[in-house]
Amino acid sequence: MTTFQDARAFLLKHRTDYDAAVKGFRWPDPVPFNWALDWFDAELAHNADSRDRPALWIVDAASGNETKRSFAELSRRSNQVANFLRAQGLKRGDHLLLLLGNVVPLWETMLAAMKLGVVVIPATTLLTADELRDRLDRGKAKAVVATQDQVAKFAGLGAGNLSRIVVGATQTHEGWL
Repeated sequence: MTTFQDARAFLLKHRTDYDAAVKGFRWPDPVPFNWALDWFDAELAHNADSRDRPALWIVDAASGNETKRSFAELSRRSNQVANFLRAQGLKRGDHLLLLLGNVVPLWETMLAAMKLGVVVIPATTLLTADELRDRLDRGKAKAVVATQDQVAKFAGLGAGNLSRIVVGATQTHEGWL
């Protein structure tokens, strides 16, 4: 049986010998594969060569501030987020509207959603309330994750069964976790 990891290792080993790579390559066997669990967590976050390397590096253009997270840190944190989302009732196949800029919680939530099999509906923070209503309705979102500066846009949007999750809040927002 050829695994994804075996096929990748073979190609890396033969990366300078095209003929050997073509002749000996075997496609991975079709088995269930979850990139976030089977590659990001199992390989990158646990391998001594990569676990402490930066997996995420965000530079704020305005301030020049940098935020870095290692593979191990992102794995750990996305597990926490996945457990939180699961506790809110999200499961494989559910849809999550993700309304975050390029911040660490965006990437933690994306990995968490992949781990759970939750479908992410990415949305720009520039959307209006009417545009968000459209995304919620057509996307059949069960939950929304947004920053507190986006909360007001959701007044009157979504049914009572929409889980509302605010990240980085400095105050409480009624109806939001």
